[in-house]
Amino acid sequence: MAFRYTGALLLLLALLLLGLLPVVVSAAALPVQPTPWHWISINGHNMYYAVRGNGPTLVLLHGGGDSGEHSFERQLDVFSLHHRIIAPDQVGQGRTPDVSGPLSYTLMMQDTATLLQKLKLKRVDVVGFSDGGILALMLAVRYPQLVRRLVISGVNISPEGLTAEQLQGLRAAQTPKPKTVDEKLAKLWLTSPTESELSLALLAKIEQPVLVISGDRDAITLEHTLQIYRTLPRAELCVLPGTDHGTFSGRPEWLNPIISEFLDRPEDTAAVAH
Repeated sequence: MAFRYTGALLLLLALLLLGLLPVVVSAAALPVQPTPWHWISINGHNMYYAVRGNGPTLVLLHGGGDSGEHSFERQLDVFSLHHRIIAPDQVGQGRTPDVSGPLSYTLMMQDTATLLQKLKLKRVDVVGFSDGGILALMLAVRYPQLVRRLVISGVNISPEGLTAEQLQGLRAAQTPKPKTVDEKLAKLWLTSPTESELSLALLAKIEQPVLVISGDRDAITLEHTLQIYRTLPRAELCVLPGTDHGTFSGRPEWLNPIISEFLDRPEDTAAVAH
């Protein structure tokens, strides 16, 4: 199968060839900054979120079972140099308490939209990892006025996008009545996103530029990622070699400059329709 080099990949190749990657600012080279935490009442429960830095708002949406601070621990210090970071913890994850009932992408997306509305934010850039990427796409579909650009990594729009190994593990982890967050997540991942939450038809409506990232050994099949990329009207593709699902934690030296270039690009040159 032939692959087309996208702007993001060309930037990475240029940096590698020119030997410039070592001088790109990395999280390891920066002093650790304290992360102020805040809480807010959202849809009947408390939601915690981190705030860091100054500049255009960048919303970081964490992976399932994780937190905003941990999923992006190798990005926070870098991106906060030029952005105001908002990193919420979804219900039952990170510092946000769990609530009764199952976990739902729709409810988590609505919590995120309500948070942005309460903070009086519009046209923010959103970076989403795994479950956070699912929420980012749903947010762009249902609240397009809130989103300027999207960066997603390790995202599936249905359980069928997971590898056979992942699906087998999830089926083995099912319990009749999920109670813990881990049990609820296992149920969520095996049954969602539903077609009403995300589908190719819904992706085709997203007008914002989207950078689609995947590891070549991701938990999401490459075929599924390519389907997402090809359906989005204004998307760029970045497949990282020798990389599993943990793109942000495993390849920050590659991803941080690629994402920064994508977010900082002038409006009229961002992700031309393909």
